[in-house]
Amino acid sequence: MPQLRLALAQVNATVGDLAGNASLVLEWTRKAAEAGAHVAVFPEMVLTGYPVEDLALRASFAEASKKTLAALAVRLADAGCGEVVCYVSYLDRDEVGARDAAAALYRGEVAATQFKHHLPNYGVFDERRYFKPGESLDILRVHGLEVGMVICEDIWQDGGPIAALGQAGVDLVVAPNASPYERNKDDVRLPLVARRAREAGAPLVYVNLVGGQDELVFDGDSLVVGADGTLIARSPQFVEHLTVLDLDLPGGAARTSGAVGEFAVRRRVLSDEVLPAYPAGYPASVAEPLSDEAEVWSALVTCLRDYTHKNGFRSVVLGLSGGIDSAVVAALAVDALGPDAVYGVSMPSVYSSSHSRSDAEELATRTGLHFSVAPIADMVAAFVGPLGLTGLAEENVQARCRGVTLMGLSNQHGHLVLATGNKTELAVGYSTIYGDAVGGFAPIKDVPKTLVWELARWRNAEADKRGETPPIPENSIAKPPSAELRPGQLDTDSLPDYALLDKIVDDYVEGDRGYHDLIAAGYEPELVQQVLRMVDRAEFKRRQYPPGTKVTWKAFGRDRRLPITNKWREG
Repeated sequence: MPQLRLALAQVNATVGDLAGNASLVLEWTRKAAEAGAHVAVFPEMVLTGYPVEDLALRASFAEASKKTLAALAVRLADAGCGEVVCYVSYLDRDEVGARDAAAALYRGEVAATQFKHHLPNYGVFDERRYFKPGESLDILRVHGLEVGMVICEDIWQDGGPIAALGQAGVDLVVAPNASPYERNKDDVRLPLVARRAREAGAPLVYVNLVGGQDELVFDGDSLVVGADGTLIARSPQFVEHLTVLDLDLPGGAARTSGAVGEFAVRRRVLSDEVLPAYPAGYPASVAEPLSDEAEVWSALVTCLRDYTHKNGFRSVVLGLSGGIDSAVVAALAVDALGPDAVYGVSMPSVYSSSHSRSDAEELATRTGLHFSVAPIADMVAAFVGPLGLTGLAEENVQARCRGVTLMGLSNQHGHLVLATGNKTELAVGYSTIYGDAVGGFAPIKDVPKTLVWELARWRNAEADKRGETPPIPENSIAKPPSAELRPGQLDTDSLPDYALLDKIVDDYVEGDRGYHDLIAAGYEPELVQQVLRMVDRAEFKRRQYPPGTKVTWKAFGRDRRLPITNKWREG
């Protein structure tokens, strides 16, 4: 049977860095060539980074992308990689408009170009705003084998390019992807890729982006699935990786060209001769998928690291209250950036307990981060006394004095400020705008409170397994949560129990269930009214909250878009 050696280049591109991304492609194609690969496949929009958002509307950026692609083809040939058929995705633009495109580079030329057909317009995707769909498919003959291509959403929708390739006849399908991570996505991804491979009647090579881009994080998890839907190879999650494998393919799949359904199928011969038989030097490997907690933790670490570094920051600063949220954010930051790049500040007020300060200091000792204390009592008094503030106004001044302190340290030392709020608190507005909501990035913005505790216990257990010091003090996990803005305050004074609250928030926010649906699900009417009222009223706060890593199916911001001025109420 004809053979082909494939390289799946799961890499971390940066939006807008055309030169850097081109060099990244060159570097990893060299690795593929050194491994003897005949075909190298890179993720969707690897040359521009993804998503480019309104950069797609700039003709200057599209033109620069096209020029970089043509120059890259020459650079690959000059570097001795010209015999590798290299699939590189990029931004194109023609008389119709902007295109999400992919090209095959071979022997110093752009051998073929194809445009994405299905343009997603749901969740975090707005591609119909930017791109025009493609209506043609390029099938290349590579060492006597017919290789077709689809781009990301083309496999996520029924019909279209995959069905057309199946009718036209191909021996292999490559699929550059930029598929953002969310919890349990692989429960959908692998069965989908397997179904599409069976539909095409050929093995399918799914190559996904890895790394963080603003709120989105890409987990890699690239796959090769056989024509019968069997998993052949899988790349590890959340790391750059080159998966190389040898495939035995039947050959002779070409049946037709020209019009196939709504598509114009074009065939081009790059190399007609079948490769002489060679011993398979790269048996397929299947990386084990991560556990749920490990997957979420890796997503949060990856996105925080990339947001920090890609935006030119070398260090971060955050407030350490001794509570669970700031402890988890600090542990994430240390894992992402190293302890020497993390600065934690305890900012006690007159209402701060002794354990809030001691737990913060213990966290610093366990993780090795930089630790300092900046009491805020005098700052608070300077506002509260002259203005005669009491009650909630006095509580919020404390949070805002802490926010000003952190922003001052950021300005002085160049740190990125991390906000430590979680999804549950953000949902119900349990935060102080311009106070604990200040910052440039919010790592656990999309993590429900109950999951914050689960992650803390998991991270400590992982440290125990490795013989390391668990980073999070046990008291931060075990004690009842409190904002400590008044004497004896607990979160449960204002909020339902978090286990119950998270269920209602999940049903309302992610499930879009209305008041009557929630009552029918068994929740108490008064509780539902309370929670829905808090969620609806907090939209203005959420709009002004920093960006943070998306890990759930529907995150605040890109996924859930509601008007601030809105008189509609459920119930």
